[in-house]
Amino acid sequence: MTDVELQPWSDDDLDLLRRANTHELMNQLGGPETDEQVIARHERYLRMQREGTAHQFRIVIPGHPEGVGIVGYWQRDHDGESALEAGWSVEEEYRGQGIAPAAVRAMLERARADGETLPVHAYPRVDNAASNAVCRKAGFALLGEADFEITPGNVLHTNDWVVELSSASAPASA
Repeated sequence: MTDVELQPWSDDDLDLLRRANTHELMNQLGGPETDEQVIARHERYLRMQREGTAHQFRIVIPGHPEGVGIVGYWQRDHDGESALEAGWSVEEEYRGQGIAPAAVRAMLERARADGETLPVHAYPRVDNAASNAVCRKAGFALLGEADFEITPGNVLHTNDWVVELSSASAPASA
C-alpha cells in the first residue's frame, strides 16, 4: 500500500485547494473556479468540519507535508435516505502511484473509527476511468449509472459506487 497520511483540513490548506483548481482536475465538476469561489469553498470546508457535517483531509506523502491532494466525505441525501458522499483529487504529478486509492481507504477507515455507519457513495463520471478505478480499488461496489446534478443545471452522467461502513469487513486492498 502507498504510504499516505491524512491531515484534517485547516486554515493552511487554501494553497492546496488553489493548486487543485486546474482545468484537468476540475473539468469533471464543471471547470475551474474563480479565486473567490476557491476561497468560499475553503471556508465552507472549514465551517462544515467545525459543524461535523463534512470531513476534508490533506493527503500527505513522505517528503510532501504541504499535501499532494484532497480527500473527504460529507453528508448528503441519496434517494431520500441519509448517506455520505466521498470525493478526492490528486495533483497530476503524483498520479499513477496508488495515492488516491490509499487515501480513500484511509478516509474510510477514519470514518469507521469516528463511528460513521452511513453508506458512502462516490459519483465519478462514467468516462472518468481513473476515478472509477479508485472506487474499485478502494472497495466500493458499483450500483449502476445515474444522472447527478452537481450544481443547479450542471448534470453529469456518473457511476454510483457505494461502500457500507457498517459492515464488519474493511475495503479490500488492490
